Amino acid sequence: MSRRRTAAVLLVTSLLALTACGSDKKPDHSAALPASVAPTASASAEPSPAAPSASPSASTSPTKKPSPKPSASTVQGPEGTFVIRPPGTGHGAAGSQSRTGTTAVALTFDDGPDPVNTPKILDLLRETGVKATFCLVGFRARDNPDLVRRIAAEGHTLCNHSWQHLTDLAKKDPGYIDWDLKKTNEAIRAAAGPNTPIKYFRAPGGNFTSGLIAKAKDMGMASIYWDADPADWNHSKDANDDAHIKRVIADVKKQVRQGSIVLSHDNKQPDTIIAYRTLIPFLKQYFTLEAL
Repeated sequence: MSRRRTAAVLLVTSLLALTACGSDKKPDHSAALPASVAPTASASAEPSPAAPSASPSASTSPTKKPSPKPSASTVQGPEGTFVIRPPGTGHGAAGSQSRTGTTAVALTFDDGPDPVNTPKILDLLRETGVKATFCLVGFRARDNPDLVRRIAAEGHTLCNHSWQHLTDLAKKDPGYIDWDLKKTNEAIRAAAGPNTPIKYFRAPGGNFTSGLIAKAKDMGMASIYWDADPADWNHSKDANDDAHIKRVIADVKKQVRQGSIVLSHDNKQPDTIIAYRTLIPFLKQYFTLEAL
């Protein structure tokens, strides 16, 4: 009897020992999960694809750098060193257009047509293959229709410069301003043809106002000022014709830059034509000359 009890005790003790050993081992449930959802050893170390740190736009977008400002360039020409300056900034009076909008330079001739000097500048432009812009006074266009036709026929641009060059035009009654600009366009088209484009207006003396610009715009004309002005009309500062011609040449060379609109006059200005015999070949070395 004692042997049976001893054997039973030993059996129970063994079973308890085996149970105690198995209770420290955690069950592995992953084996019961499908392979597609079973955890992997590296899953906890990888960031979620949707996390902000993984977004390309947050870490790889380049910083936009400001465009470099254009700078002047120095070139060596037949007459020595010449500095080509980049286009200027700003506008003319009352917001009028003072530059071509490109690197090209535009030559403009005001106050004609002049029966003596306009043919001479037209001859020079034809010989050198240059197109320019002519700002015509209305009553002179009426009196010299053959010159208006020639200007248009040779591919130059026509500009309305008012009927009689009143420098206080902007102060006149709106009804007069309307008549003045329309009358000038009519005189130009009566000579050059009814469909002749007149894209530009220049106020006498450059005395623009916002109202005058708006009036010209209503008639389909942009208002042009200038970027370079040699004051070729002003002889009072020069001792003689030779000095005047040299000053006009020097002033244009000093003031012109890429995109300049150059102000000049053909009406009663023979020295201007002489100056441009030197200026046009010079300008063609460094710039593209175009009509507006």
